[in-house]
Amino acid sequence: MNLLSIIKRFAYDLQGLTFYSFRLFGKILSRPMYLMETFEQMYFLGVGSLFLVVLTGVFAGQGMALQFSIELADFGSKNYLGRVMVIAITRELGPVLCGLMVAARVAAGITAEIGSMKSSEQIEALRAFGIDPIRKLAVPRFWALMVMLPVLTIVTDFVAIYGGYIIAVYIANISGAVYWTNVTAKLTLGNFIIGLSKPFIFAAIIAIISTYMGFSTVGGTRGVGRSTTESVVACSISILFINFLFTRLLVPQIQGLL
Repeated sequence: MNLLSIIKRFAYDLQGLTFYSFRLFGKILSRPMYLMETFEQMYFLGVGSLFLVVLTGVFAGQGMALQFSIELADFGSKNYLGRVMVIAITRELGPVLCGLMVAARVAAGITAEIGSMKSSEQIEALRAFGIDPIRKLAVPRFWALMVMLPVLTIVTDFVAIYGGYIIAVYIANISGAVYWTNVTAKLTLGNFIIGLSKPFIFAAIIAIISTYMGFSTVGGTRGVGRSTTESVVACSISILFINFLFTRLLVPQIQGLL
């Protein structure tokens, strides 16, 4: 596949994703609202990802705390570890890591499920019964992610900060009171808003891309596998790219307002 073909395919997929996004946003508040389906997806996507994000937060927080404590000790400032951890985790590490972990688990599941339904012609069966597949399948997953991903991000932040506390007390020999005093000093409204703004954007990205890739699946079971892989890759790259744009363009504006 030459470069021109890659560019053409990217432009075609981007166009299809854009049109699909408008269709999805036009239906997220319209009736019928499949509330039971939404609650089921909240449990599957949110509660089902809880153990994953807890493990991610613990080990990521401990790894960061260990590295930061070594570097800060060279300047005689290791007591400020709590401040550094809060800024790094609430603004960047927590939302991005949680988004990537949820995308790896959830995007694959959503795309595979919808793709399998399309391959087995269940999507056409829904249309035959007068049911809109986007409203039935995509909208509940969209709302489930919009609700649960910010909650999972808060859990990730808390667990990562607590993981840093373990390193601070038992390895870096920092007083627990000093660590938590510095943590609370930097848990400001600005950091909280910045950290919780990103999960809503990441949730929309995961929901739109994963459902679009599922509805676009062609080629039977092999196509389902290909769409699943592409969905996870696209969600992960989009999260990292949007996170950079958000940090570069919007974070200074939010800080200026606060």
